[in-house]
Formats: sequence, C-alpha cells, structure tokens
Amino acid sequence: VTPRPIYPADGRKIPALYSSPASLHHELEAKLGRFPFFDFWGPKAGLPSSQWIADSALELFQQHRPQLSLVYLPHLDYNMQRLGPDDPKISEDIAQIDQVVGCLIDGVIDQDADVMIVSEYGIEQVTGAVPINQVLRQQGLLAVRETLGWELLDCGASIAFAVADHQVAHIYVNDQTKIGRVKKLLESTAGIERVLGAEEKAVWGVDHARSGELIAIAEAGCWFNYYYWLDDNKAPDFARTVDIHRKPGYDPVELFVDPDLPAPKLKITLRLLQKKLGMRMLMDVIPLKPELVKGSHGRAASNVDQGPLLISNRKEFAIERLHMTDVKALILKHWI
Repeated sequence: VTPRPIYPADGRKIPALYSSPASLHHELEAKLGRFPFFDFWGPKAGLPSSQWIADSALELFQQHRPQLSLVYLPHLDYNMQRLGPDDPKISEDIAQIDQVVGCLIDGVIDQDADVMIVSEYGIEQVTGAVPINQVLRQQGLLAVRETLGWELLDCGASIAFAVADHQVAHIYVNDQTKIGRVKKLLESTAGIERVLGAEEKAVWGVDHARSGELIAIAEAGCWFNYYYWLDDNKAPDFARTVDIHRKPGYDPVELFVDPDLPAPKLKITLRLLQKKLGMRMLMDVIPLKPELVKGSHGRAASNVDQGPLLISNRKEFAIERLHMTDVKALILKHWI
C-alpha cells in the first residue's frame, strides 16, 4: 500500500493510494478513514500520516498474519529537516513517534511476532546548500531552454547535469572526454567534500549501471539543492510547488510555506476555491529559499551516535557493527 495520486487528463491531481491487491487500500480506508495524503509530504507533513500507516500495518497483521511486514513511518524526517536535529523541539517529535511505534510493536509482539526497527540514516544539522547545477551552468556545462518565460533543464543538450539527493549528487556527463574537467571543477567547489570517479565508485560499492559518471558528497553541514536557474524570475512554475516528478532532484524546501507571502493561509484558501470551482490553478506557495533547511543526510555519519541504527527484540541481532547491505540477509534468514 503506497500513496499514488490520480492524474486525470484535465490536469488535476487527486490524492489516492495504490495497493496490491487493488481492493486492499479501499478496505483499509473504509475502516481507518482516508489516508491523510497532505500530511505525508509538503508544508503540512506531520504525525497523522505515520499514525495511519502504523494503524494499517497492525490491521493487516491482525487480518492476514503475513510472514513479513515492511512499514515506513516518516514522521522524524519532517522537523529533522525543517528545524535540524539540534532543535529542542525535536524531542516532541521523538515522543510522538515513540508512542505510535510503541502501539504497533505491542500489538504485533502480543501475537508472537518479532520486530526489527531499522533507521537507515541519521540526519545532521546543516547550515548551507550547494547549488551544484548552477556551478555546472556557470561553466557552460549545463544547458537550459526557455519555455513560456521559464527555464527548463535540457538534459540531452547538457555536457553535465546533477541529480541532487540530500548530501549526495549523481553527475551525469554526456561527453566522456569532459569527465576529468567536471570532476576537477566540483572538487574545487565550496561545500563539496569529495567527488567519486569510476575507480572510487567501485571502492565505495556505488558503481551501479545507472549511477552518475561522478558522485559528489557534500561536506559536513552542507547539502545539495537541485536549482539550475541563475535568476529566480526564470524559475519554472513547478519550482514553487510540491512536485516530486518534475524537479531534477530532491527538494526539502517543499516542507515550507514561503515566509514572504503576506497572507499564506488566504492564498491557499483561494487556490483551493479555484480548484473546487474547476479552474486551473497553481499551488505556488513553496519558497525558493534553501537556507530554510536545517537538517540533511547522505554522507557517512561523523560518529556512530549520528549514524544508522538497528533495534530488535531478538538478542542475536545485538551486533556492534553491521553493513547496511547485510540487513536484507538478516531478514531473509530469520523471517522468510
């Protein structure tokens, strides 16, 4: 069961779920209420989505007793990125999700299930964003095309472009003779700790066929944004919206409402009214302010207390150090 909006031909975006079997999410929503889609991502993202997911996981366990349930509870991702892990308010988020997780764990352990909690990354405090695509564009390596006054990234015409993901960015280089130049440029860019080429990718175990020719890793305290325009007036219309499909990279700024809007709630209400009346509208309330983001992840943790964590009710999982790629083997060995 996973969120998947419906996109009718008239351009609307309707919140919905996908499940297999197809009737499953209808059954869950009939019992638990509609999935709180706008609490799952965007400025409103918060606890209700994790609560619904946990409730549905327990419901499915009670109904079907599956051999294995994989449950994603996203709550700590939200304010950890908005406020940063050092903010004292984060303790409230931890207490909230602890309650949700506790109820789920108690519910399945009472029915003789075993539990593994995997936190595959720790979020660290950040103070700055690296505009990696703008760096490439300023050196004539990235191409854009102007459409209706907006600039759109032209991947095919670019010598190099980056797909940013938190503190890691994949750089795709169309001209193999330019890889060395691009690598040297990025290695000299402030906020980038290292750039992995073919040999380094193999050593790190990230030389996948679809990985970038280069992989950049941010310095501690930095993260990569996807922005490629040099003038905010040329930013595409989707830049100021929640739109995970059109943006060439992850955009945590989607967690914020633009603080410069004079009456954000009024604007959102008017946009929703336009939508209800059947008018085309753009929910353009997301800022272009990467400095708002205070937490990120992706680079190797500075210390073990900030890194990944595995918790279980099975004592044999009490291993001091475990490779991330070993988690699948643990699951297959003990649950399948």
